[in-house]
Amino acid sequence: MEALIQDLKVKIIEQLNLQDLSPADIGDDQPLFVEGLGLDSIDALELIVMLQQHYGIKIASPEEGPKIFHSVRSIADYITAHQKVA
Repeated sequence: MEALIQDLKVKIIEQLNLQDLSPADIGDDQPLFVEGLGLDSIDALELIVMLQQHYGIKIASPEEGPKIFHSVRSIADYITAHQKVA
């Protein structure tokens, strides 16, 4: 799980062009939106695309978004629970 969390941090920084951040700057349980990193709805769309491209994950219901994208750990938990076994 820790390796996945670190990988996600790197991919989030790349996907959202957050060059002023390093993976160490993002807490595992830090909120990603509003009071945390301050991401917005456009960033959420970018994260959805990233999950599809890199992890083969599709978000089935838009209502799940806030729970899934709360933190890096919540994204990792969702990937672990929903990724198809190759």
